[in-house]
Amino acid sequence: MTNYHAEPLVETGDAETLGDLELAERHALRRVAGLSTELTDITEVEYRQLRLERVVLVGVWTAGTVIDAENSLTELAALAETAGSQVLEGLIQRRSQPDPATFIGRGKVDEVRSVVEQTGADTVICDGELSPSQLRALEQQIKVKVIDRTALILDIFAQHAKSKEGKAQVELAQLQYLLPRLRGWGEALSRQTGGSGRGGGAGGGVGLRGPGETKLETDRRRINHRIAKLRRELTSMRTIRDTKRATRRRNAVPAVAIAGYTNAGKSSLLNRITGAGVLVEDALFATLDTTTRRATSADGRIYTLSDTVGFVRHLPHHLVEAFRSTLEEVADADLLVHVVDGAHPDPDEQVRAVREVLAEVGADKLPELLVVNKVDAADEETLLRLKREWPGALFVSAQTGAGIAELKAAIEARLPRPAVEVAVLVPYDRGDLVTRLHLRGEVQETDHQEEGTFLRVRVDAELAAELAPYLVTDSKNTSAVA
Repeated sequence: MTNYHAEPLVETGDAETLGDLELAERHALRRVAGLSTELTDITEVEYRQLRLERVVLVGVWTAGTVIDAENSLTELAALAETAGSQVLEGLIQRRSQPDPATFIGRGKVDEVRSVVEQTGADTVICDGELSPSQLRALEQQIKVKVIDRTALILDIFAQHAKSKEGKAQVELAQLQYLLPRLRGWGEALSRQTGGSGRGGGAGGGVGLRGPGETKLETDRRRINHRIAKLRRELTSMRTIRDTKRATRRRNAVPAVAIAGYTNAGKSSLLNRITGAGVLVEDALFATLDTTTRRATSADGRIYTLSDTVGFVRHLPHHLVEAFRSTLEEVADADLLVHVVDGAHPDPDEQVRAVREVLAEVGADKLPELLVVNKVDAADEETLLRLKREWPGALFVSAQTGAGIAELKAAIEARLPRPAVEVAVLVPYDRGDLVTRLHLRGEVQETDHQEEGTFLRVRVDAELAAELAPYLVTDSKNTSAVA
């Protein structure tokens, strides 16, 4: 199994940060072993809430090398453990393509059933997205609950979402995933149990009459109504997010987005740079809600740093759509800090998976600063190879603080510069304007004179217009600066 590297929170004295409290709460609510997970306990109104305990993993290797297949199954194991399960066994099958009926083929189904019986597993997790018919066929033959990678990731998101927007986004993704699979949750939902009226019989009529089908249609209608309501709520939340973003743009505050693979150390870097105190845990998708904090450059300029949801290979499409408004926070940034786990067995695949999702939300054209984290846990050979492959990357450790100063300097150097250079003499009774110039502009020269404060500064066009009454002829250059 992959040895994931834990990262502590930034030192904040003896006081507990909000992240400390959230982590303690999360660990206090771990799932209790012994809860029943038989199929008869799962109903359509539970939204397939998972109570994972003892699981067997099954992967289908269709392309790439055997190392790629093993890395994918290792990641699935980490996801399962994050969801609160105990991984008992992992099986990989080599096929040109997944079997359309059972995903793994008839022979492999028998082998998986044998492993389940020997280990006492109660759940099988497939490393891929299963169709409703594949789910039903596997559950009927293996006789335990079967879920796929998408359902597993959705379950983790449901556990870890904290904000109102995050919970709504996860619920929307869950319902969109569930809707076409209502027939796949067992025979009780798809079997017609009788009907009334002409054509009714043990199997129901041509019009699909009968209590079983009526219940299915009722559930489907309720889910559609809930999806519509969630979309309306998310639209209103998006309006609030857009308003905040517009305010930052109006105030010319540069925005930096931290993106990367899950568990690469994005939250740890945010804590290290800004002292944000957000939750940090050695687990996949430990934090989902976007956290934005203010930072100050060495020359006094204000900019924002946003920690975004982590990515993973084969990120479910429903999640990308549900979190689109959150991910667009990345697309609107001035700079993308792309964090890579240097201790991961396949960092190149991490970068590829992240860039694939960024392209989906239109963030692939942003200026990118590649940052390789966890250098204290990575082996020297890997680091040397990555330095050759990514010569412009920075190598840091959020745990030890190595390279953090260079990272902050690199971020500040890549912040967009104000477009207009002016020379102004601001009266001493307008100290508020001087403060704004330091916050929003790039001050190049300051001189306290008898009439006021002389500044040579680069500012945005809006602030330059406001400074028009105070424009002066530069005392060091005979031409007027405008």
